[in-house]
Amino acid sequence: MSAAAAPTSMTPPAAPARLAGLLVEFDEEHNLVEACRRVRDAGFTRWDAHSPFPVHGIDEAVGIRPTRLPLLVFAIGMLGTLTGLGLTTWANASEWFAPQNLPTNLQGYNFLVSGKPYVSLPAFIPVMFELTVLFAAFTAGLGMLALNGLPNFYNAVFRSPRFRRATTDRFFIYVEAADPRFNAHSTATLLSQLGGQVERIEEPTRVEQPPRWLFTVGIVAVTLSLLPLMVIARARVSKSREPKIHIIQDMDNQEKIKAQRASPVFADGRGPRFPVGMTREQPLGTTVARGDAISLKTDAHFFEGRAGGDWATAFPPQITVDEGLLHRGQQRFNIYCAPCHGYDGTGNGTVNNKGNSGERPGWTWVKPLSVNDQTVRDRANGHIFNTITNGIRTMPAYGDQIPEKDRWAIVAYVRALQRSGATTIDDVPADKRSELEKR
Repeated sequence: MSAAAAPTSMTPPAAPARLAGLLVEFDEEHNLVEACRRVRDAGFTRWDAHSPFPVHGIDEAVGIRPTRLPLLVFAIGMLGTLTGLGLTTWANASEWFAPQNLPTNLQGYNFLVSGKPYVSLPAFIPVMFELTVLFAAFTAGLGMLALNGLPNFYNAVFRSPRFRRATTDRFFIYVEAADPRFNAHSTATLLSQLGGQVERIEEPTRVEQPPRWLFTVGIVAVTLSLLPLMVIARARVSKSREPKIHIIQDMDNQEKIKAQRASPVFADGRGPRFPVGMTREQPLGTTVARGDAISLKTDAHFFEGRAGGDWATAFPPQITVDEGLLHRGQQRFNIYCAPCHGYDGTGNGTVNNKGNSGERPGWTWVKPLSVNDQTVRDRANGHIFNTITNGIRTMPAYGDQIPEKDRWAIVAYVRALQRSGATTIDDVPADKRSELEKR
């Protein structure tokens, strides 16, 4: 009987490895600095030094040149400034150069604010500043990553267990095999002469495939991540009798008790209610108002300027014509009437002068009547009161702005202006006439 066959090993053959670089370890930081100078002088370019803390002089020893990042940040920051200026100018003062065949949302616009210049730098500076900071900040962050070749999630040196101490108490130099001057024998000899422990860093040439279950998990995760987008898309095109989800309230739904609504504050669920006799349909109620004649506005003489169906010639009984009333009438006249009629009532107010200036061709302006005009003089007091209340021609109504008593005060002051505009020597006291005659 033949001899039994030798058992076959079930261990898979190790994958062939390739040399990724050489790692040299030091115990002291001053040894690291001196070693860096020698590696730099040897002409290597694909290498780096690793230390758990900053080492003085390491940048010069490695040969690190000043970074170009500040210049890049400055250039892109200035681009942000110009972008802010261009954006604000386009949005506020670009109607004059925008082609008319552009879409409406791309056409320029002249934004006039209180007569200020279209290009108003004080208003543009905040936008320019914000875009400058935004562009510079993104450039600093992304530029740093790009210039350092980051993110880099893997390096062959990570396969060395000894390299883990680079963050605690050891110092390393790693020379990549991809360096043009790298030679496995001569480079190892050089590194061993630096006084450290040299380690070969190898990595397999065959990349192991991830387990199949990982692909299944990835497909399931991607599919589930699409579900919210599908729900949003469906909600956008579908119709429903229910209101849309109100994510941002904007004080639309406040936690307050509204009129005619139930409230948990009181035991019987009461909330605010209209006064007795009032409802939502009849907010003023069905009750009869009570009070004197003035509160009910039934006095036609006081509220309308009429007496017996005609314009009243006398002042109503509620008005006492005295010096205080004239002062009140002068104050109200200067506020509401003087802009057109002038302070003396002759019709030469600021608005009238502006209307007659001819600055707007084609406009027709009717000069306000002077209070000394015979037509105004012949009108009854009630007629003038009605004119103030309801307006006439281009004069607007002031009934909603001036209370009735103040309107009668203005009528009294108008009569005073008319009296002053038609004064004769007989109106001057006898003891004052001699002074006027001397003048």
